[in-house]
Amino acid sequence: MLNRLAYFLQVTAAFVASILLVTAASAQSPEQPQYIYVCNQGSASVTVIDASTNEVSATVDLQELGFSANAKPHHAVAEADGSYWYVTLIGENRVLKFNRQNELVDEAELEVPGLLAMHPTQNLLYVGRSMSAVNPPQSFGIVERSGMDVLNEVDLFFSRPHALTTTPNGRWTFVGSLSENQILSLNVDSDESNLITVHGNTHTFVNFAVSPDGQTMVATGQVSGQLLFFDLTDPLSPELVGSISVGAQPWHPVFSPDGKYIYFGNKEDHSVSVIDVESRTVEATIKGDGLAQPHGAVLSTDGKYLYVSGNNLDGSYNPEGVENKKTLPGTVTIINTKTREIEKIITVGRYASGIGTNAR
Repeated sequence: MLNRLAYFLQVTAAFVASILLVTAASAQSPEQPQYIYVCNQGSASVTVIDASTNEVSATVDLQELGFSANAKPHHAVAEADGSYWYVTLIGENRVLKFNRQNELVDEAELEVPGLLAMHPTQNLLYVGRSMSAVNPPQSFGIVERSGMDVLNEVDLFFSRPHALTTTPNGRWTFVGSLSENQILSLNVDSDESNLITVHGNTHTFVNFAVSPDGQTMVATGQVSGQLLFFDLTDPLSPELVGSISVGAQPWHPVFSPDGKYIYFGNKEDHSVSVIDVESRTVEATIKGDGLAQPHGAVLSTDGKYLYVSGNNLDGSYNPEGVENKKTLPGTVTIINTKTREIEKIITVGRYASGIGTNAR
C-alpha cells in the first residue's frame, strides 16, 4: 500500500513539475511581433514591415515563387497570432497562404480576387472581387483557411462587388457594390440575408469598417467623397444614420482600437482624414510627403502608429527627382496618431495597394 502511495505521489509531483515548467516557459515567451504586409501591385511583391522597429524585415518576390510579373498582389490579411497571412493575386486568380516565415504553404483559386476579410473565430476567409476587373463575378468567395479549399461562392444581387467586412463577433458579413448603392447583409450561421438600397446619388462603395463594439459600420464613397455611417442595431438591416464630406476618393477606413476615431486615406486629395466617431466630424486632415494616392490603412496594436500605403502612380512623391514616373516606388507613410505627424516614409515596390496586419 505504501509503495502504491509513494508511486502516486511521485507521478503527481512529476506532473505538477511539468505543468510549472510549461507555464514558466509560456510566461517567458515574448509576444508575437506585429507585421505589416504591403501589396506591391505593380511589382509582383509583398513588403513585410516589422512594427516594433518600423523597418522592412522582408520582401516576398512572387516571381521567384513561379508567379508572373503581372501577378498583381492586391490585399492582405493575417491571423491574429501571426501564424499565417494571406494575399490576393488579381492577375493569377489566386489567394495565397504564407506562414510566419513568409514561406508559401498553400493557395486557392478564385476569379479576380480583391479584398479579404477574416472570420474572427471560425476557420473562414471571405474573398471579394477586384475593382480593376472589367466584368467580375457577381459573388464573393468563402475559403477554408486551414486547407485553402473554396467552400462556396455566394451569389449576389448586384454587379461589381467590392467593399467587404465582418462584425467583430463574426456573425455578420457585409458586401457592397461599386456600381449601385446596394449592400448585402449576410448572417454567416443561418445564411439569412438582406439587400439594402441606399438612396441618392451613386457613392461607389470602396470599403467598409465596423467599430470594435459592433454597433457602427462606415463606408467610403469613391465618387461621392463621403463617409457614410450605418447603425448596426439590427445587422440584417443596417440603417444609414448620417454622412459627412471628406477628401476626394476616400479609400480603406480603419477604426482605432478604442473605437473613438476612424482613419482613411483620400486618394485624389493625397491626404488622411481623422474622424471623431462620437460627433461624426472631421477632426483633422493630415497631408505631407509620402501620402501619394493613399490606399490602405492599418494601425499598430497599441494604436500609436497608422500605416498608410500609397500608390504613387502619379509621381506625387518623388524625392529623387526621377524623370520617368513609371519607375517610382510606392510608399508606406507612418503617422503618429497622437501628434498626427508623419514620422517616417518607407519606399516599397511599385503601386503599393492593399495593406494588412496580424493586429486585431
